[in-house]
This record gives sequence, structure tokens and C-alpha cells, in this order.
Amino acid sequence: MEIKGKVHEVGATQQVSETFKKRDLIVEYAENPSYPEYIRFEALQDKTALLDPLKAGDMVEVHFNLRGRPWTDKSGKTSYFNSLVVWRINAVAPNAPAQSSPEYAPPMDVNNAPGDDDDLPF
Repeated sequence: MEIKGKVHEVGATQQVSETFKKRDLIVEYAENPSYPEYIRFEALQDKTALLDPLKAGDMVEVHFNLRGRPWTDKSGKTSYFNSLVVWRINAVAPNAPAQSSPEYAPPMDVNNAPGDDDDLPF
């Protein structure tokens, strides 16, 4: 999944344990400019370094995975939590047209190429 928006805040790296660190990124997402949303993303482990060059006001395209998990408290009540985990960030020039990612190319119909006679024996 990906989303484009403006960096609102870049959090400090938090060393949660000896082997685990994370960092928050808040992106202002304005699908409707009158009502912007502030989306919190997490960068984990080595991905925390992706946030180093970012500053408030930068336009970015954030590629992320949506994760969800249950948690049951001592009384037996189950709650559910969602996380948006960053795996790539691209800087985007304001009002720039979307560019294709090297990992994704739009689907192409190879069955009906114009001017191509299909004379293959299979």
C-alpha cells in the first residue's frame, strides 16, 4: 500500500529493547483539503534510518504494510490494534505527477498488441 502526503512530524528513534527499535512518522494526508488526516506510521529496526533525511513540510510517498493483531487483557476482553509499518519512502515534488515504481508496472495486455500477427505455433 502507499499514500502521498506532507510530513507533519518525525519522531525520535526509540530503543524498545536491546534488539528492537522503532520510530514514528506522522504524515498529513489531505484527500479532502478541508479535513486533513494525520496518519501515524511506524518504521522498525533498520527502516528507522529511512526517516533521517525527512523534515516537516516535505512531500513524500510512503509505502507501508498494514498489520493487525489482537490483545486479550487479564479480564478476558480482546482488543484489536492496527499498525502501518513503513518499508519505503520516496520524496515527491509538490504537484508532481505520479511516477511508476521499479517494483510495479501497470498491467499490459499482451494478447492484442496492435499490428502484431500471431503466427506462433503454440
